[in-house]
Amino acid sequence: MQQTTDFLIIGGGIIGLTLALEARRRFPKSSVTLLDKEKVCGSHASGRNSGVLHAGFYYSADSLKARFTREGNRRLTQYCVERGLRINRCGKLVVARNASELPGLSELLQRGKRNGVEVHEITEKEAREIEPRARTHEKALFSPSTSSVDPTEVVRTLIGDARAAGVIMFTETAYLQKTAGAILTSRGPIAAGFVINAAGLYADKIARDFGFSEDYRILPFKGLYLYSDEPAGALRTNIYPVPDVEKPFLGVHFTVTVDGKIKIGPTAVPAFWREHYRGLGNFSFTELFEVVGRELGMLFHNDFGFRSLAINELRKSSKAEMAKLASELVTGVTPEHYRTWGPPGIRAQLVNITKRKLEMDFRFEGDCRSLHVLNAVSPAFTCALPFAEYLFDCIQRDKFAA
Repeated sequence: MQQTTDFLIIGGGIIGLTLALEARRRFPKSSVTLLDKEKVCGSHASGRNSGVLHAGFYYSADSLKARFTREGNRRLTQYCVERGLRINRCGKLVVARNASELPGLSELLQRGKRNGVEVHEITEKEAREIEPRARTHEKALFSPSTSSVDPTEVVRTLIGDARAAGVIMFTETAYLQKTAGAILTSRGPIAAGFVINAAGLYADKIARDFGFSEDYRILPFKGLYLYSDEPAGALRTNIYPVPDVEKPFLGVHFTVTVDGKIKIGPTAVPAFWREHYRGLGNFSFTELFEVVGRELGMLFHNDFGFRSLAINELRKSSKAEMAKLASELVTGVTPEHYRTWGPPGIRAQLVNITKRKLEMDFRFEGDCRSLHVLNAVSPAFTCALPFAEYLFDCIQRDKFAA
């Protein structure tokens, strides 16, 4: 029997959940249905997130990321406090490993100022007062509003909010295809007034069923953190290197978790299929052919420096190499303390196959019947609340150019 709904949201990660809540807030008399193919919402990127609430000083002022990170940090921090969720307001140091990175540090400071983010340039001595083990050359940046949460706690609370708001939630229900009159799912057909695709790793594939994502494809990157066995409190703050702002990855860094433990990473190793977490789990020959074929093409053409990126990331599969890179940021790092890999996550990184480049900002496409969130990578977890509001502004105004 065919079901009907006013809004159908595909994907129950933090983006899908916040969009469902926003739909109920703006259209309280409309029905909202959310699908997730897993038993529990947030089983992929949202639940495997680093848990860092970013401040917003990495991104150029004209980007959507810059627009939403500062406000998202404030809103999600407030949400955690109001709901009694754990939050570690430990801040973040960005350190320079040598003199060549000082201009990059200055660029981050200027971006922070342009984005209205509180970030302070401090001396090497002041950096060590914040974290005695920090290594930096001459100066560093300190972000007091960066914090850590437990992403599974946040997602679980949002699920409760969605149910309480009247969102109909179908888990273990996969999107299969778009038909002339309905969306076919593993539960049966659903006729929807408006479809929102927030399917993460499969967002591009679903979007193509609706005539979108012609120039875009998802390229999966596997992220792993290496956990320290040092006691909680061994580091006081997150410590990051100066990143290459032309790349979407921030480099190996120290994350202080919500319970005060330390992890280093992540890797960003090209995966061979979309849900290539471990071994042959979730193996798909079709995806292997598609993803590896695209990666081999990028290796050959060396698009956006993919060759060196892939080689450098593969090296990080070694625990010793990870510890070596981490030791450039912090004193007292020994491989003996870093023996346990955490659960892997997959970054659904969007690639523009026409321009042959990685998409650095959030991307979405749509029309009067559907909206497709194609690129919602870090810091999408931080940005989720204001980003959902912005997307509904676009829906209500029929403006879908990201």
